[in-house]
Amino acid sequence: MVFPVTYNLVIIICRSCFTELQYDYLSIWLSLDYLCDILYILDIVANFHTGFLKEGILVTDKKQIARRYLSSSKFRWDLLSVLPTDFLYFKFGIHTPAVRINRFLHVQPLFEAFDRTETRIPYPNVFRICKLMAYIFVVIHWNSCVYFALSNYIGFGKDEWVYPNISDPDFASLGRQYVYSFYFSTLILTTVGDVPAPVQEEEYLFMTADFLIAVLGFATILGSISSVVANVNDGDKAFYPDYDQVKQYMKMYKVNKSVRKKVIAWHQHLQINKKMTNENQILMNLPEKLRVEVAVSVHMSTLSKVQIFQNCEKGLLEELVLKLKPQVYSPGEFVCKKGDIGREMYIIKEGKLAVVADDGVTQFAVLGAGNYFGEISILNIKGNTSGNRRTANIKSIGYSDLFCLSKEDLKEVLTVYPDAKTILEEKGREILLKMNKLDEKLAAELEAKQLEMEEKVQRLEANLESMQTKLARLLAELESSAAKILQRIKRMEWEISLWEEEPTEDKPTDKSEDEE
Repeated sequence: MVFPVTYNLVIIICRSCFTELQYDYLSIWLSLDYLCDILYILDIVANFHTGFLKEGILVTDKKQIARRYLSSSKFRWDLLSVLPTDFLYFKFGIHTPAVRINRFLHVQPLFEAFDRTETRIPYPNVFRICKLMAYIFVVIHWNSCVYFALSNYIGFGKDEWVYPNISDPDFASLGRQYVYSFYFSTLILTTVGDVPAPVQEEEYLFMTADFLIAVLGFATILGSISSVVANVNDGDKAFYPDYDQVKQYMKMYKVNKSVRKKVIAWHQHLQINKKMTNENQILMNLPEKLRVEVAVSVHMSTLSKVQIFQNCEKGLLEELVLKLKPQVYSPGEFVCKKGDIGREMYIIKEGKLAVVADDGVTQFAVLGAGNYFGEISILNIKGNTSGNRRTANIKSIGYSDLFCLSKEDLKEVLTVYPDAKTILEEKGREILLKMNKLDEKLAAELEAKQLEMEEKVQRLEANLESMQTKLARLLAELESSAAKILQRIKRMEWEISLWEEEPTEDKPTDKSEDEE
């Protein structure tokens, strides 16, 4: 619907004001007019078959759809836009395209297409600028058509303000007429050039209206451009670290120059190469399922390259994908050093890292994209002779993008997938055996100790349950005894109260006997 709506908005006014255009290409215009009318009618028919959401559920019942569309204001505007006003050609003539002015009412599909395109394309800010330029073009186009029509009404060449006399060969062609009018309108609406002073009252009114439109347009353009720039800046702040705060911090605490250069180079690398270190925060507003799907589509191929995670459950990998944390290392920076306690594993996404000697210069091996290291350190494998400590020095050769998976995150996920935990530990043992870093005797001893400990825990739990049962019985007996004692105390109080009342009742009887 973008084509017919744009065609009617742009061409009808142009044909009405530039009569030569209407006369020279009449057959083309009539064909396009009725093609657009057919598309308008098809759009109305399509609206009778377009479902809508009711309480979050898509309604596809045709009766409900038709009832809703017929009761909407959209149907009334659509109906008015396809009224057969072309019959007015019989009264005003075939060269009066203004009788089709009601086609302007069918503009909602154009705005709907703009809104949907803006949300779907990857560069919405560029689209907003293009849309704004299209609006400006339409406004100037309409203004130029009205200017030419007003010049025709006043008289071509009557003064310097109106369009020059078309009898002059330089201004007689249709192309020159439109280009001159468009140029003149652009000067007025942008207020960037001098234009001849108006003479007639109509010219004054036209200039005044144009100046008001120019003020409104300037405010709109300025606001739109400011909004686009603000969106770009907000996007940069959301995707990349705020360097200004870091810079202020280093200046406040007088950080030495070499460190500041490293920080500046790291930040420039992120900006130039569009690297992100806060993916989880960016996706936080998405629903959990969508967040998982996005993370899986981006990082699943990287995670599946890790040997210990191959052939694992899909659910486990999806959970782990959300735990991956991107990190960027600068040239010469150590990712880990020999003897450090391993608390996370790393997957190389981009860049190269070197396995170096203790001197930090001699290279034993180079790791590239797709390689990983430190996977054994995040699994508590019994019999590991390295004791979960790093066995090598790994240094970044250039800028390296890594994914980090911590032991705590893996442990949290494996509590939900106990079978996967067993599989991962078995794979880890196989890797340690190949590296001759698994003491099977020590592993057996630790396994036996763990089993013994589990048995002790089970016995303690059983004893605890027995003690809880006995304690519950004692509490029940205590409550019963307390209730019985309370009843006995109440009974004794009642009997004592009766004994105290008997002497008071006997005293009046004794006095009467004495009197007798």
